[in-house]
Amino acid sequence: MVWVDPSIHLGQSPIAESYSRFAAREAVSLSPIYMDWAQRVSLDEQIIQRLETLPHPKRQPNLVFAAARWHGAHTTYDSFRATLLQRWPQVRCTILARATQTNEAGRCAVLLPYLANLPQPLALLEVGASAGLCLLPDFYSYRYDNGPSLDPDDGPSDVILPCRLGAGVPEPAMPDILWRAGIDLAPVDVTSPDECAWLETLVWPGQEDRRARLGTAVALARMRPPRLVRGDLNEALPALASEAPADATLVVFHTAVLVYLQAEDRSRFVETVTNLQGHWISNEGQSVVDLPHPFTTTTHDDGRFLLSVDGIPHALTDPHGAAIDALPACDRSHRSRSSP
Repeated sequence: MVWVDPSIHLGQSPIAESYSRFAAREAVSLSPIYMDWAQRVSLDEQIIQRLETLPHPKRQPNLVFAAARWHGAHTTYDSFRATLLQRWPQVRCTILARATQTNEAGRCAVLLPYLANLPQPLALLEVGASAGLCLLPDFYSYRYDNGPSLDPDDGPSDVILPCRLGAGVPEPAMPDILWRAGIDLAPVDVTSPDECAWLETLVWPGQEDRRARLGTAVALARMRPPRLVRGDLNEALPALASEAPADATLVVFHTAVLVYLQAEDRSRFVETVTNLQGHWISNEGQSVVDLPHPFTTTTHDDGRFLLSVDGIPHALTDPHGAAIDALPACDRSHRSRSSP
């Protein structure tokens, strides 16, 4: 399918541009259905008028598409369009009440090399934790191309995470986790069928491997539920971080979270986390975080995430954890931070 520039038809509509970018950068290689929907939305003035009634953070394709599917939209754009036009009050209510809490356990595969590279044991603190599935990296199995196969101490896990390991990435190893906790505005209860069904709806159409992985990861989390604190990440972070054991290395991490914050809140978070006594791992869109050390080693945003450690860019990662490539020109040394 060929990408069409919506500006030819709709001028510089911000919504048209954002959906066109989503089609070209994010959905193009991952979901033909979402790519088609996003392209067509960028050209559909009637749908754009509906979306313009939403608050800016609620206009994102992932959320709008999931809400439409929650209310019966199938695979065709006609089905999506009819759902939005005919059931807009219900779809709008779902958009306003829900969030894109996609809890992709596969992202642990790109975090693992950098978690293992820190002084052990670790105290993991995830902001934007959703159901806490990324707080359980030591309970998953990993199968790295060009790298090791790793399993938990008690044997292979039902959750198996494949990942292509690029040259220059630190050797992955199972981390020793002494303490773990997460923060979320609305933590997902893995015992709630409704909340787990919403998580499943957030998986893009055609990604059956991700859907199956989510189910097995949720089942595992029900047996080993991590501690999740309800609250704003900026408000709750300092107090929760202070609870981490003194004999463990505190690691605050997040993936695909800060993009949903206003710029001033992102700046506040960066200031807060850099003042903590520990380490900070960020795995976000390449232009999302204003890092203390600017990212200059590539010339365009190709849809991959930028993984940084203590504000230093280290790697580009697949958004769902399928691959990681070290940045060839980056300084891989950590800034001086307090560790046990």
